Amino acid sequence: MTKPVTPYKDSNSGKKEQVATMFNNIAPKYDFLNQLLSLGIHKGWRKKAIRMLKSEKPETILDIATGTGDFAIEAVKLNPKKIVGVDISEGMLKIGVEKIKKLDLDNLITLQEGDSENLKFPDNSFDAVTVGFGVRNFENLDKGIADIYRVLNKNGTLIVLEFSKPRAFPIKQLYNFYSRFVTPTIGTLFSKDKSAYSYLPESVNAFPDGEDFLNVLRKAGFKGVRDTKVAFGIASIYFAKK
Repeated sequence: MTKPVTPYKDSNSGKKEQVATMFNNIAPKYDFLNQLLSLGIHKGWRKKAIRMLKSEKPETILDIATGTGDFAIEAVKLNPKKIVGVDISEGMLKIGVEKIKKLDLDNLITLQEGDSENLKFPDNSFDAVTVGFGVRNFENLDKGIADIYRVLNKNGTLIVLEFSKPRAFPIKQLYNFYSRFVTPTIGTLFSKDKSAYSYLPESVNAFPDGEDFLNVLRKAGFKGVRDTKVAFGIASIYFAKK
């Protein structure tokens, strides 16, 4: 079995623990660097992903790998009754809680620490699950997707927004240069954690995107699976029904 890509090559900890440490380290600069490195484009991707849930009219939403809560905040536009965000990084959640309080959304959105591959919710708990740039960080992808399937209600919907690998010239070449050289350089300059922003392109390259990820969803039992490429294939939005 191929060894999973991890942020810290010299660490004896598992991927899950390393990812938690990484996000705790970069949490103070995370939102700023997201905006800087993507030139704000990621906001449009998130809006498009949430719009794909509009016709589903979910009343209860679980946002996995919620980070600082941006996906959960965007999901408020769907007028749900409850949104729960879970993440393994205490540092990211702390910033997310403050952000949600400032927006006066803490009566609707609850953030809590939790393992995305071992969700502490009963079966059939949510109408929709969202994951924004988080599935590639799962230590065991099949286990994480299976647990998402478990907590979804019958006919529930999963939306995953994740980086993918563009194939067309010259986007592929430009993206590879940017992710290999520009992202780690800027990330290190502002976050002081070189490993975190070197891990980003490595984890994207290792992730089974496109049809391979659709097959992971099918294996877990999802139906009606499809993907929508955004920004010439730099990212993909995956849609699946329980």
